[in-house]
Order: sequence, then C-alpha cells, then structure tokens
Amino acid sequence: MTEVLVIGAGPAGLLLAAELRLAGIDTVVIERNAERPPFCRGFNLNARALDLLSRRGLSDRLVEEGWKVPHAAFAGLPVTLTLPGTHTGHPYSLGIPQTRVEELLESHARQLGAEIRRGHELRALTQDEHAVTATIADGFGGVYQIGAQYLAGCDGGRSTVRKQAAIDFPGTPATKFSLLGDVELAEPDALPFGPTTGPGGAVFVIPRPGYVRLITADPNPPADRDTPVTLPVLQAAVDHALARHVRLHSPRWLTRFGNAARQATQYVRGRVLLAGDAAHIHPPAGAIGVNIALDDAFNLGWKLAATVRRTAPAHLLPTYHTERHTAGAHVLANTQAQTLLADADDRLRPLLDLLTRVAAHPSGNRAFTETIVGLDTRYDMPFGGTHPWLGRLAPNLPLTTPTGPTDVATLLTAGRAVLLDLTDDHTIAKTAAAWSDRIAIIEASCPTHPDVRALLLRPDGHTAWLHADSDDAANTLPAALHHWHGPRHR
Repeated sequence: MTEVLVIGAGPAGLLLAAELRLAGIDTVVIERNAERPPFCRGFNLNARALDLLSRRGLSDRLVEEGWKVPHAAFAGLPVTLTLPGTHTGHPYSLGIPQTRVEELLESHARQLGAEIRRGHELRALTQDEHAVTATIADGFGGVYQIGAQYLAGCDGGRSTVRKQAAIDFPGTPATKFSLLGDVELAEPDALPFGPTTGPGGAVFVIPRPGYVRLITADPNPPADRDTPVTLPVLQAAVDHALARHVRLHSPRWLTRFGNAARQATQYVRGRVLLAGDAAHIHPPAGAIGVNIALDDAFNLGWKLAATVRRTAPAHLLPTYHTERHTAGAHVLANTQAQTLLADADDRLRPLLDLLTRVAAHPSGNRAFTETIVGLDTRYDMPFGGTHPWLGRLAPNLPLTTPTGPTDVATLLTAGRAVLLDLTDDHTIAKTAAAWSDRIAIIEASCPTHPDVRALLLRPDGHTAWLHADSDDAANTLPAALHHWHGPRHR
C-alpha cells in the first residue's frame, strides 16, 4: 500500500512525484517503458513553465544548457510574438530536448525519495471510497496488485487510467495529419532551417546535432492512424510537397500526428486524477504540450499532498479540476485557432488581417503573447481584494529579511505556502501564527513595491490573498487561510 500511485513517467508524472515527495508523501511511479525512448518529442519550454520550475530551483540548470529565443511560438500570424516586456522572469522560449527535461525531473524525484518502477504497466484499476487498487504487469510475465490512497493518471493521450476510470474524453477527431521524421539529409544543405514551400505544400525543418527534424502534411493518411510511418512514406510526402527529390536516410524516429482536440470531462473522479495528455490533447501549434503538463502537476501536487495528510479542506482537491480544466480549455481553443489561421482560406483572410494588425501593436502583441504562453493564467481567489496580482503567479519579488536578501522563488523551493508580511509592525504575521504548522510566515520588506503590505502565496506560487495600501483586505486573511489550508491549529 502506498499513499499515491502515479502512472506514467513523462514530464507530468515525474514532476508530480517530486512535488508529492517534497511534501513527504509516499509515492510510487509506474512506467511501462523499461528505458526512456531514444527519440525526443519536443524541444521547447516556455516562459510560464520556466517561471514555475524556478519556484523549485529547477530552471537555472535547464537555462544554462538550452538556447534562448526571445519570442513565443504561434502558427498562422506573420508577426513575431515577443516575450521581453511581458509579465515573466524568463522573457524567452527555451530550446531544450524534452528528454533532457525528463532526465532532470526523474533525478529530482528520485533524490526526494520517489520510487520509479520502469518496465511495469498498468492493466486495470478499481476504486472505492477508501482506496484504489491497481493491477500491474511487471515486465517479466508476472502480475501483482498495489493499493494506494490516490492514483494519478499521467499516462498520455491514450490513457489507460482514464479509460479504466470511465472518464469521458469528448472533443473533435483529427481531420488532418502531419508526418514527423528525425532523419539525415543526403545533402546536408538541401533544406534550410524553417519552412520550405513547394507546389504541393511545405516542409518545416528543425536542425538537430547530426540530423534534422522534418514536418510535412501527410497527403495520403491511412484509415488506421496507428499504421507505422516508414521512411518511404515520409520520402514520398516530402517529394510531393516540394515537387523535387531531397533524399532522406538513417531515420531515428518517424511518427504521424493529427489535429484532434479532446478534454476529459473530469480531472478528478473519486480517488483517480488525470494530468497532462491524459487530461487533454490538442493540435501541436504553439509547442505547448510539455508546458501545460508541468502546469497541471504544479497545481495538483500540493493539493493532493494536503489531502493525503488530511490537512486540506474538503473543497481543495476539486479546485484542481476547476482551475486546470478551465486552463486546458483555453489551450485547446488557442491551438485550434492557430490551426485555423495557418490554413486560412479566403473566408478567413479578413480575420487573419485583423489579428495581424492587433498583434503588430505593442499592447496587442503583449496580450497575444501572454495568452498563448499562459502568462495570463489567473485562478479564482475568493478573498484578498482586486489587486492585479491576485490569482496570478506572483512576480519574483526581491526581498529583505532579518537573515538577509532573498526572493519569492527561493522562498517557495520547499514547496510550502508562504505568507509574506511586509508591514512595519508585522501584525499580519501574528494573525497567521495559528497556521504556522502548514505555511511559512516570513517577515520582510520589498523596496520595489512599497504599496504591497502582505501576500499569501500558494505552494504553486499563485497569489491567494493580497493586502495593499489601497484596500482593506487585511481582515479577510483568516478566511483566506482557512479556505486554502483548513482550520487553524488549536
């Protein structure tokens, strides 16, 4: 019996396991692949994902290894969406292989004590009001059962967990398919970086060390989308698009993907939860997949941990669905809109022209960028006034404490909620003392924002309550603490 069983060791599962272990929750991860796949699904961490990872001290090493691009990915508009000037501490997209991100997250989870069983596969699950029981194949012909208080499905778009839990997955099926191939070119300079357009379509090229990644439309998709992609199939599609032969060889990874968009109706069903692609799939436009998976895990981890510890109010875990289902719906809408714009016909030309002019304006450009990247993500907070930070990821404020200088990101690395008392007499800290067993209470000063008197930061970094000079929110602090962290300690 374990406290939480996580199915899937992708970005969502590994980060969730680390978040749970940070809170001291016994966690076992089940991953059907004995080894991490040799191919790389993606190469992008966006500004919001980096901001979140920085709240656990995980971003700096990735930033050192990756390459920075000062704009966001957006298909369909002939305008660059710039990140400098947006509300982020990381005003760039980071080029870094998803495999490297997973390596770091797995190392982090293992160092915190997570048990990761590779080569094991979920076959079935049942749940009752007390626990979940999972049937697992061990990879050697054996089958065993493991019980858990909760089970989190982070096992991809074809999630076994979602199917076993009978959670509906409505949406739109794929209507168009593209081919992706990591291959070598017989003539290395035959295709430049970016799109190359021909009479039959376009081929997008991403150079990688020793090979290139090619993406092009599948002109003849099979009835069964699971039909393996072969090098001749990709070669024919590239030749069709360009109306000339560019010889490909030495394939590393060949796959097909479509523009399906689906979202689980429930992210929480009893003691079963979904995160990442198990909860939502969407067109690849905007390169958002890994990033939203990490976002799900950050939101879920602390809520599930508090629920397991029985310090959480009854309504806390359901807010995971409320908050992340809404955010997921926005991502589906954003990526579907990009797909439509990228394939705009004469009927959509006026809309494309309008959006292009809006995105060319500095204010419009920033709004577009923050929406696509998720920097505008705001969760409903019932207490704390109307300050623009309320509900959003709090900025990484520089702070001075009795023990020296620090900042918001550093204070959040322990994975606990933080109350920042920035008042001169520190009366706010006294009000929160009854919750000191669940939150870190920090007396500090913030010279860059003298109007802010106090902030309550959730473990995921979002501002749950804020008191400023211009409001009278101070008396709502006990209600906010009770709402997010349960009754005061007696």
